[in-house]
Amino acid sequence: MKFKCSIFLVLIFKLFFAQNNSVDTLKEYTYTDLKDKFYSYNSIDKNKEARLISQYYLRKAKKENNKDQISEGYVLMHFNENQANALKYLDSLAVSTKNSTKNTYPARVYLLKGNIYFKFDNQVKALENYLIGLKYAKEKKNVRQIAIADICIAHMNNYVGKHQDAIKTFRYYLYNTDYLHESELQDIHLNLASSYQDINKLDSANILIKEGLQFTKNDEYLHNKYLSLFGLSCLKQKNYKTAIDSLTKSKKFFLTKNNDMALNYALMYLGRSYAGAGQKEKAVENFIKIDSVVKKTDNSFPEIRDVYTYLIDYYKEKNDKEKQLYYIERFLDIDKRLDSQHWYLSKELPKKYDTPNLLKEKEDIISDLESKRTILYLSVGILIIILILLSYLYFKSKKREKEQIKIAQELIQKVHENNSIQYDTLPQPEPITFEQEPETEQTPDQKEETKDKNTSIISEELTQSILRELEIFESKEQFLNKGITLGSLAKKIKTNSKYLSEIINTHKRKNFAAYLNDLRIDYAINRLTQDKRFRSYKIPFIAEELGYNNEQAFTLAFKKRTGIPLSLYLKEIDKAKDKNV
Repeated sequence: MKFKCSIFLVLIFKLFFAQNNSVDTLKEYTYTDLKDKFYSYNSIDKNKEARLISQYYLRKAKKENNKDQISEGYVLMHFNENQANALKYLDSLAVSTKNSTKNTYPARVYLLKGNIYFKFDNQVKALENYLIGLKYAKEKKNVRQIAIADICIAHMNNYVGKHQDAIKTFRYYLYNTDYLHESELQDIHLNLASSYQDINKLDSANILIKEGLQFTKNDEYLHNKYLSLFGLSCLKQKNYKTAIDSLTKSKKFFLTKNNDMALNYALMYLGRSYAGAGQKEKAVENFIKIDSVVKKTDNSFPEIRDVYTYLIDYYKEKNDKEKQLYYIERFLDIDKRLDSQHWYLSKELPKKYDTPNLLKEKEDIISDLESKRTILYLSVGILIIILILLSYLYFKSKKREKEQIKIAQELIQKVHENNSIQYDTLPQPEPITFEQEPETEQTPDQKEETKDKNTSIISEELTQSILRELEIFESKEQFLNKGITLGSLAKKIKTNSKYLSEIINTHKRKNFAAYLNDLRIDYAINRLTQDKRFRSYKIPFIAEELGYNNEQAFTLAFKKRTGIPLSLYLKEIDKAKDKNV
């Protein structure tokens, strides 16, 4: 059950504002105010008030020659008219918006016509107009109108028993859209609950019904629709007493409203509840009321067949042939119409709606697969590049490691070649020296200039004196003392920092910091290679022994001097010692 004749597109504009029952002051309102008041009245079936507003709205728009508002006036006017007049207003809407550049037209005209045909039980024409409206909505890429058309067609799927298809549509738009109004989502919520009842998924239906009863406490109209659904759930669970209580309330409410279809469903469920409880007379009373409503409005619905078969059997049992014949004729008349519409919808829905949707879904799947395939190829390509890069870095790292091992082995060999005696037997080991980078060749003029410059600053005698002091500094391993600076060393050898710095730069071809670090690292290389005990110390202690303030300064100086990490050098020493054992 869907309350299927409710006009879904009314909800596009539906907002809830405080009501003012007087329409004598309409001149004070803007078009927006008038429209809001119209939909507020229309949503609670105050048709007289709504019609007065729509009539004034259209007159005002025509008087002002406001074409856009004239179109809106035709929309408002069509809602509370009979089928013929409603279609005339929509035809006028089509003419007035023929050259409109808005993306709502012409789809809006066809969707509204579809609702009118649906309301007056012409499902064939309703489907035709919904499909045309959907086509134009897709052309204009109007997602809201596409949603409205899909939802209207979902109602028709319910009509022909394709409840799963309807549920799929309702669920999608209820949980995956942010462009539908709250009132539209409430309508979808209601119809999803009803669709779950159609396939007897009562747990899912009851969850939605409970939610609906909660959030519609301030909306008496919608609340009673949920109350009808609650009654149906109780009926399906054979809880007839609770079903009768709920449906009686719903029936009383809709008797005062202009919603015949909602009333018919409340009456039908109430009658079935009485029948289930064994109260046949009360069941018949409600079913007869349904027939009178259907006869008056000429609007049928698929479930009404069961109403007539019950009445036929009831009067057959009572041997009331006159009434039995009457309801047989009513049944045959309604059944013929329902069969005709059901046959058409069952044939056309798959061909004109399901198949195009499936083809689009197929195209989307193919496009998605192609995108995934492209992403896969791209990912594989990136992975290959990463593997190549990692392989390159790995082999480069291995090559560098081999080069560093070779350097370490050469250093160890050089230490042994220069001095094969163990270090702890020597009072003063001679530090190894490293090959210096070849001095850049100078021109004769440059040599002369350098010579003149040097001799003009420091005398040869002073130079030799300082060099002798440096030899003593090196031989006595005073470079191992902590806190040595250029100033402190200059003071010790009784010269100034400037002279000492210049002589170190000229004769040692390095600045003071490099000179001091090289002495310490050369010493470390010798002693680490030959002194097993010294080698067993922790790095911070070794650093302190060499005059460094911390481990990091030592390891950085070692790497800078040798080009290899300290850890690798120590590892290679151990390997060399193991081979010699």
